[in-house]
Amino acid sequence: MIDQAYLEKLQAKLGALEERMSDPKVSADPKKMQECMREYAHKKKLAECAKRLLALTAEREESAALLDDASTDPELREMAEAELAEIDANLPQAEREMMVALIPPDPTDSRNVIMEIRAGTGGDEAGIFCGDLYRMYTRYFDLQGWKHSVMDLSPSEAGGYKEIVFSVEGEDVYKTLKHEGGAHRVQRVPVTETQGRVHTSAATVAVLAEAEEVDIEVRTEDLRIDTYRSSGAGGQHVNTTDSAIRITHLPTGIVVQCQDERSQHKNKAAAMKMLRAKLFDEEQRRKAAAEDSARKSMVGSGDRSEKIRTYNYPQNRLTDHRIGLTLYKLDRIMEGDLQEILDALYEHDVGQRIEQQMKR
Repeated sequence: MIDQAYLEKLQAKLGALEERMSDPKVSADPKKMQECMREYAHKKKLAECAKRLLALTAEREESAALLDDASTDPELREMAEAELAEIDANLPQAEREMMVALIPPDPTDSRNVIMEIRAGTGGDEAGIFCGDLYRMYTRYFDLQGWKHSVMDLSPSEAGGYKEIVFSVEGEDVYKTLKHEGGAHRVQRVPVTETQGRVHTSAATVAVLAEAEEVDIEVRTEDLRIDTYRSSGAGGQHVNTTDSAIRITHLPTGIVVQCQDERSQHKNKAAAMKMLRAKLFDEEQRRKAAAEDSARKSMVGSGDRSEKIRTYNYPQNRLTDHRIGLTLYKLDRIMEGDLQEILDALYEHDVGQRIEQQMKR
């Protein structure tokens, strides 16, 4: 229950956290300090929302009391009615903000990501669509001022990519992109189609939160590392040395590779980053499966087999099947205008989490 005692308890916890963060032992440990700062930010947000909600509730009770009192002056009654109407208009938003603040923060939300886009069913057209998705996302990243770089790619002969792997760095990247994982389907007339028929093709997207070395322990003896020669589009050699790296994680069979950098050392570091992200993702999925459904992702599993979205070119339409949202501005979306769909996914996720929070 949100009352004055709850607010006082929160403020006491904030004071204790401030003391802890000033402890030299904590400030000298980056991981502990980060955990304290994250918890402090969450508790501070809770306290601000609780303070606003309690103030509005108290004001509402005062105004209602004046209206219930038959001896209240008519002019004062009129003022109380106006205040009550304003409070009633603001109260639902304050209650929602409080419920959102009560949702435990996801510590991975602030992380950078590694994204993979792979051509699915549809032959050459799927490869072209894979390239279109990569262009769409990078246009959006540029609009956000996020940094992105290719880690590995396999070009398609007809254009686009069989697969492309890239990193994205910026503020709240994982929080923004985490619901993009799954199967993306395109409906359009391919450039190779002579009869004008609409074809359906697909590409799969994976969004992996970057993992730190402290998150995942990778033992050297569990790795098989192979080197090979980097190759560019059309089979041309990027360089003449075996700088590309392929790493196989023997316990899980996960294979990652990187050939974007000319330096073997840089490619190995990038491949290890990819491997840690994949292992971290698997660990997070295991944890989610072991916990109750309320703790799992509310929008979708992020599984590649889950069809999440259709891009219909003839109708200039994008449909997200998870939340039933349809937008008739596909041309703008493919140029990076993704904010509306990303915001809708986030709001839907928050709404479902609030429902789960209220059931507890």
